Amino acid sequence: MQFRKDINGLRAIAVIAVVLFHFNASWMPGGFAGVDVFFVISGFLMTEIIFRGVEQENFSILKFYVARANRIIPALAVLCLALLVFGWIYLIPLEYIALGKHISSSMSFFSNIIYWKELGYFDADSKEKWLLHTWSLSVEWQFYIIYPLVLVAMRKFMSLKAMKATVLVGTVLGFIFCVVATYKWPNLAYYLLPTRAWEMMIGGVAYLYPLKLAENRKKIFEWGGLVLIILSYVFISKENLWPGYLALIPVFGAFLLIQTQRNDSIVTGNIIFQCLGKWSYSIYLWHWPLVVAICYFSLNTPFVFLGIALSIIFGFISSKYVESVGYKKDFNSFIDILKCKPVLVAVSIVILSVIIMITNGANTPFRSITTSKKAFLSIYHRENYAKLLTKAYSLECDYFDANSYTAKKEDIPNECINNGMGGIFIWGDSHAQALSYGVRNAFPNVIINQVASSGCRPLVKEDIITSGEFKVACDKSNERVKKEILKIKPEVILLAQRLDHDKNNYIEILDYLKDNNLTSKIILIGPVPQWQPSLPVAIVERHFDRNEKTINDRSFVKKVIEIDETLKKRYQHTEIKYISLIDELCSEYGCLAKVDSNNTPLVWDYGHLSLKGSKFIADTIIKNKLSPFLDND
Repeated sequence: MQFRKDINGLRAIAVIAVVLFHFNASWMPGGFAGVDVFFVISGFLMTEIIFRGVEQENFSILKFYVARANRIIPALAVLCLALLVFGWIYLIPLEYIALGKHISSSMSFFSNIIYWKELGYFDADSKEKWLLHTWSLSVEWQFYIIYPLVLVAMRKFMSLKAMKATVLVGTVLGFIFCVVATYKWPNLAYYLLPTRAWEMMIGGVAYLYPLKLAENRKKIFEWGGLVLIILSYVFISKENLWPGYLALIPVFGAFLLIQTQRNDSIVTGNIIFQCLGKWSYSIYLWHWPLVVAICYFSLNTPFVFLGIALSIIFGFISSKYVESVGYKKDFNSFIDILKCKPVLVAVSIVILSVIIMITNGANTPFRSITTSKKAFLSIYHRENYAKLLTKAYSLECDYFDANSYTAKKEDIPNECINNGMGGIFIWGDSHAQALSYGVRNAFPNVIINQVASSGCRPLVKEDIITSGEFKVACDKSNERVKKEILKIKPEVILLAQRLDHDKNNYIEILDYLKDNNLTSKIILIGPVPQWQPSLPVAIVERHFDRNEKTINDRSFVKKVIEIDETLKKRYQHTEIKYISLIDELCSEYGCLAKVDSNNTPLVWDYGHLSLKGSKFIADTIIKNKLSPFLDND
């Protein structure tokens, strides 16, 4: 197979975008589209290998699988082994269990399914997952397994011409399905093969239907493709539905660039892009764990640049000393494939990862934590603590079903909004839900109504940022609020949401009230101190046996302070009353992290108030701030 310098350079264009996006999304908001470019390249190369073999009647599915294993597994295995060693030293058992689970799924190439299933409103932040980026490798591997089987089966009753046409039609149908699925099931569409296959198949179309272009036309197509790819990197962002129809922009750009076959191009053929392209797979593998490490240790901006440099250095080392190693390619049967060294290594790592899971994170005497710490972490473990919140958070008043991750609720119970006129109306997302427990306890004699839905910002206009099931739930939720506050006429509308307050225009809510002659006082609650990966973990690792409630810890998310300052300035001369929890809870010595002497955390995960935390905030801060606006508190 002829080496294509243009395709190698295209790999560099893809990996640069992905790396920059992950280290700092503001540098390249649509850099995640680099993965889609990788898919197109893979589809082109795999189609070339398969069709040439089929045409020459010497294609071997077994040899194809072995070649893919030899290409993909070694570098991934080295990364996983490095993470196992790192985790043994630095991660507590619960975190090590999660790492073991993700390593086993990555080495088995179904991590995309695992990450899709793990999605949930209270799920760990993406930057807690050391191998999240392997979802794309799993998608590719699944494609490598199925694609040749389908093509070989088709060859038994189809001509090559018919096969090519079928691939073309399948690509179009796959794209249509992707667009529909992205709107109906956005998370499924992002992670799973059925909605990603068309991106690889269009690479196949580029091989099966090559364009014969004059040299001047080649340059036009090349620059057209590059412009499309760069436009997607710059103007698309994670706020857009993806993949959907927008994915066609970088995908078609890659298609055009591949069609030009310009090995002499200064853009893709320069020495820098050729080196980065050669190392791109290993750079991709190593960059994400470095991103997670920077967050895990709460390192500042200079380490971001160090992380990028290390991604390239580790990528080079891995490419030169791991990827380039030759492995046996000729096996006579599928049983013999177990003799393939990369496969044996993968199986061994999976077994080791399973052992880590069944031994509770390799909780040996050497690395065990005290019984009291273990009990503490168990209480605030996501799966355990979330069970306590259904009633306390009034989750029945949520249009989004966090358990099934759908907006299947057509309505919420009347008890949420039929509690009487006036009083307090709680509106927002799960952070508003977290406040509701404390507010209800602080104002037992005040009428309290609530419509707060997970992931939903308070809006009086259509939500153009949220997508999929969240959008369905959020539109229902906000429409219900608009309808009910006109009837209830609350004295106070209490707003709360996650960090992206700065993207919301609460003045529009104020204008909506004025337009409808409502005199409700809008109280906007600012963000609570937030922690990466979670406050309970920070307490166990560094503050468990210390008699302190305020802590100064590296895990504190500094972005919270920036957003709080923005909100204070934005609403200081408006009729919206802004309550800064950062001002109330933080000082030069740190931020309040424990609400009592028993280590009870203010928040039970990264930033959702614990039950005692909610009560503490309401009793010590919110009650005094709201009382002047209530007639019967």
